[in-house]
Amino acid sequence: MRLSTVILPLYPWGEGQKIWRRAEELGFHAAYSYDHLSWRSFREKTWFGAIPTLTAAAVVTEDLRLGTLVTSPNFRHPVTLAKELMSLDDISGGRVTLGIGAGGSGFDATALGQEPWTPRERADRFGEFVPLLHRLLTEGAVSQRGTFYTAEEARNIPGCVQSPRLPFAVAATGPRGLRVAAEYGQAWVTTGDPKLYDEGTPEQSVEALRGQIAKLGAACEKAGRDVAELDKILLTAFTPDRNRPMESVEAFVDFAGRHQELGFTELVVHWPVPESEFATDPVVFEQIATEALDRLG
Repeated sequence: MRLSTVILPLYPWGEGQKIWRRAEELGFHAAYSYDHLSWRSFREKTWFGAIPTLTAAAVVTEDLRLGTLVTSPNFRHPVTLAKELMSLDDISGGRVTLGIGAGGSGFDATALGQEPWTPRERADRFGEFVPLLHRLLTEGAVSQRGTFYTAEEARNIPGCVQSPRLPFAVAATGPRGLRVAAEYGQAWVTTGDPKLYDEGTPEQSVEALRGQIAKLGAACEKAGRDVAELDKILLTAFTPDRNRPMESVEAFVDFAGRHQELGFTELVVHWPVPESEFATDPVVFEQIATEALDRLG
């Protein structure tokens, strides 16, 4: 089991760089950032771009893995995203993981002036976006005309530091997204079952996650892959437990143990943000970062 954190892009860099350095000092496996134009309750607050933030973080850290959690087609294009990712992988010395999902119906969905896509349209675009991005990061020159995305003699030389490309952590729960994860993912990401967030129980959540992992296994079998090849990442705070596991080391160890038994290999906790849904006590947060995995065994 690995423990990582997600640092929301809220901080002017004079303050933000201290947080990213501290994440490395605390021993987190990775530090991610949301790749949104704005997000929910933070819409009217400071919110910086994910790729520039991760690039700056790469310069002030040495071993910490970095990544998006998650990028989506809502406002990204595979050609330009591939160029940025290749550059970030170079600057970081090969420490980048791309968390990627189909996107949702939040602010990003209409910021470029388009009508929000239906779930089916998002799945259609995602099914074209990820394979093209894979090609762009593994081939020297790519031309492809798709239904939604076109590349014309797009070049990404010299390619990624990581071989054959930087890893994809695919966020998915539906059959089409899980198929993408099985075919192109080095990891799979979930936040649990959103239908259980308001009225479900932790026990129901565990069973829902068990079902998601079983469906991932079936998708991998169809793709000719062993599901054990994929890391399984849970972004916390979106299950019925919400932020309660962050109230003490003991509570977190109990939460982590239940999800380790399901097969999760990485848990991601939010860096504390005062007066928000991620308002963890900073002292407890650092205790969890430095003690929880040892107690978990």
